[in-house]
Amino acid sequence: MAEGCLGMIRTICQSPLGPLTLLSDGVGLSGIYFQNHRYPAPEAAAGEDAATRAAQAALRDYFSGRRATSAVIFSLHGTHFQKAVWQALQAIPYGATTTYAALARDLGAPRAVRAVGAAVGRNPVSILIPCHRVIGANGALTGFAGGLERKRALLASEGLQLTA
Repeated sequence: MAEGCLGMIRTICQSPLGPLTLLSDGVGLSGIYFQNHRYPAPEAAAGEDAATRAAQAALRDYFSGRRATSAVIFSLHGTHFQKAVWQALQAIPYGATTTYAALARDLGAPRAVRAVGAAVGRNPVSILIPCHRVIGANGALTGFAGGLERKRALLASEGLQLTA
């Protein structure tokens, strides 16, 4: 059996930005997907486990303006480079933004801005791994798999008002 292939389960939870599909592989949280997400959630059996319950608690905290207090264990499936980018996203503080170029520099790959952008775009755990905090070099909002209006709303909930 391949790494993480323990049988995916999905839980649907409501949020201020619409329903979210939470995915767990039995090891940890492996996805949070918006309705009409650019990369739809894979098929999975309906259910709930410790990972989806922890994610629901963390999302409740986030949307109520509190820092997530529940420990969410992530089980991320991607390339080594994607996982490095997703790890770097977790270091972006609440209420702050960074750019794709800054992330590339932080990863020691300053010429890999496009690759970083592609990895950010494929982040499977929206909100809790805060890819919404990455903006363009000119301060403009750029792509977000959940849609730019949701990205703007997430940033606004953290006290940031970006217009472009």
